[in-house]
Parts: sequence; structure tokens; C-alpha cells
Amino acid sequence: MRGDRRIDTECAGERDGVSQCERRVSGVTESYDRVNYTDIEPVSGAMRPLTDSLDSERVGVSIARCEPGWRSKPHDHAAEDHEEINVLLDGEATVVIDDEPVDLKAGDAVWIPPTATRQIRNGDVESAFVLVSGPATDRRSATCPDEPGSWVIDGFVG
Repeated sequence: MRGDRRIDTECAGERDGVSQCERRVSGVTESYDRVNYTDIEPVSGAMRPLTDSLDSERVGVSIARCEPGWRSKPHDHAAEDHEEINVLLDGEATVVIDDEPVDLKAGDAVWIPPTATRQIRNGDVESAFVLVSGPATDRRSATCPDEPGSWVIDGFVG
């Protein structure tokens, strides 16, 4: 329950490992999917992309569990105009952004603009990342009507 809104959730079952659920908020039904990242086959040995399994259209999310010495391919998201945030949950790694190495330790996050070339270079221990990408936006362009004076940034209220 949040404020005077009532929230009820019901999951009808699973399809291909994805839970099919509905959420009712103050009489409005919203559908959502739930998936466990360990059920998704890794790509390039480390990346588990959740976006397709969750039918997301605007936000890309991947989990990367990187073995010692693993490296991603250098790439950018200029064609999609997607910015990216890499959050290192465990371990230590380097994210190279436009040829500049950025050393990360557990808990660090780095924002990467769409046109920047990026590459994850894992060190000597296993690391775990959450990678989030989405269309570049004016960060204060959307407001939250239930909370005057607040704003929404890529789905988070601030």
C-alpha cells in the first residue's frame, strides 16, 4: 500500500521461465513479466540479456558475470542513441571509455554516453555487473504527478 493507493499482485504462471503477472493499482490493471537471470543463456561467455525475455521496449538490462581475464568487445550505442550505466556489484574491473580506462570496485557505477566506445576488461577475480541502457533523454523532462516538484529519470523518481 502506498499512500491511499491499494496494490494487489497476482501471477498466473510461467511461460518459458518468465512469470506472467498482473498488478492492480487503485483499480487499474498493469501486466508485467518476471524472469530469473540465471535461466537465461549467457552470450559471449558472460552477458545475460534480460531485455527480450522481459519484452522491454525502452530499457535494456543485462547481467554480466565475468570470469577472470574476460573482456567484452569494444562497441558503442550511437546508432540506437542509447546511453548506458554499468554498476559493478562484485569484484574489480576496468571499463574503457573512449580509450580511457576507468577502474571500478564493488559498488561503483559509471555512466556512458551513446557515442562513446566502451569495453569491460575484467581483472584477476570474478566480477558481476548490472548493465542498463536506454534512449538518451532530457533527465528532467518527465515529472511525477503524484509527487509535485519531483522528476522521473529513466523510471526512477528523484
